[in-house]
Amino acid sequence: MSDLLVIEFPTEAQADEVRQKLLAMQSEYLIELGDAVVVTKCPEGHVKLNQLFQPVRAGAVSGLFWGTLVGLLFMMPLVGAAVGAASGAISGKLTDVGINDDFMRNVGRTLQSGNAALFLLVRKMTTDKVAAALRGTGGTVLRSSFDETKEDTLQAALAGAQRPPPMLQRMPDRHEADGACP
Repeated sequence: MSDLLVIEFPTEAQADEVRQKLLAMQSEYLIELGDAVVVTKCPEGHVKLNQLFQPVRAGAVSGLFWGTLVGLLFMMPLVGAAVGAASGAISGKLTDVGINDDFMRNVGRTLQSGNAALFLLVRKMTTDKVAAALRGTGGTVLRSSFDETKEDTLQAALAGAQRPPPMLQRMPDRHEADGACP
């Protein structure tokens, strides 16, 4: 069973940066994502979805290829390409998997203008390691289907700024302390 996590960021760049970080963590088997979408509310008020996989486009390209091949058999490659692309796009629209686009648009409308939200469909996650990697990224958890402890851990990690290492104070030289020149 997958869990939904929606994190709001002040900019689209920050949301995309966190998405890339999570995708890299996926190759380390620290998190398994079913979907990762950045939703941005533009200053004009409309909502933009930035999806990794776009099934309509993929279906159209696949349909174009297969339609052209079948069209070549019947000596009508252009007709086959057009029919294949249209049917591929329709099948891609009908088989849209992951997070519901209408749901993402509705949540996107609630964002402040210019802000972005990262929608994640999380199948599995090593919470402590993911939280450590997200520490100080500055996001806010908007919605989550995690239990309270996981959600609190992630929110604390997102909000917590990383502390810089303590600066070493330089001890004054014996001569500097006395004010004498060497």
